[in-house]
Amino acid sequence: MTQAQTFESVPIDRVRRFWNDRPCNLRHSPEPVGTRAYFEQVARRKYHVEPHIPRFAQFDRWKGKRVLEVGCGIGTDTISFASAGAHVTAVDLSEASLNLTRQRAEIFGVRDRVRTVHANAEELDQVIDVEPYDLIYSFGVIHHTPHPDTALRALHRFAGPDTQLKLMVYYRYAWKVMAIVLTEGYGRFWKLNELVARSSEAQSGCPVTYTYTRRTAAEWLERCGFEPTAMAVDHVFPYRIADYKEYRYVRSWHFRWMPNLLFRGLERTMGWHLCIDGRAGATS
Repeated sequence: MTQAQTFESVPIDRVRRFWNDRPCNLRHSPEPVGTRAYFEQVARRKYHVEPHIPRFAQFDRWKGKRVLEVGCGIGTDTISFASAGAHVTAVDLSEASLNLTRQRAEIFGVRDRVRTVHANAEELDQVIDVEPYDLIYSFGVIHHTPHPDTALRALHRFAGPDTQLKLMVYYRYAWKVMAIVLTEGYGRFWKLNELVARSSEAQSGCPVTYTYTRRTAAEWLERCGFEPTAMAVDHVFPYRIADYKEYRYVRSWHFRWMPNLLFRGLERTMGWHLCIDGRAGATS
């Protein structure tokens, strides 16, 4: 992150309240919340809109392995890992999210492979036993904590020599950042951090959202004891919001006639998701 980005003074309780009020992806289905039909539709919708997630997570690869998922939300990826045979420790700051993850694990018959932990990622090493996991996975989470360095250093304690890290944070040079600043900020680039934080999620007013470039992300990992091994930018949301809220997939006019090859090029250069693979390095 740049020196101008700082949310260190934001209380963690404010972050907790935000995600408790509306857990991520909660409205991805019109079915009754907590039913099998609801969870199935949430997963279909999420992976339809973000098809790079299964490619990045490689769920089947972790069969029989121990996965530490930091920021599980309502458990979509958690159940994908567990259904593929992984043993998952699923952590979240939001009690409401964890309750749904537990329900989901019961419904899909993987409760014996899912352990849920209510914890602040910045203090995770004070809450669960410190031991190495095969995979440390966190998708779209650590950029929402006030002290991401503290969180990543805590995660480093769960990394052994063969542990792999898979982490997604938001990309600073994304199409979405440009759109937020131009349409909602009326071009006020000097307020970029404030504008992006407020509009980074489906529900407005997110209290903390850091963004990273490839360089600042690499520096962040190295500062916290990890070595980045690969980085990829992905995901531009192409749909009209009004239709999407009604569960229709209608592309915005500026994407409607864009050839798929060109659209994929845009995603790989100005995508919202910076997907990082890494491993434990020397502790800094």
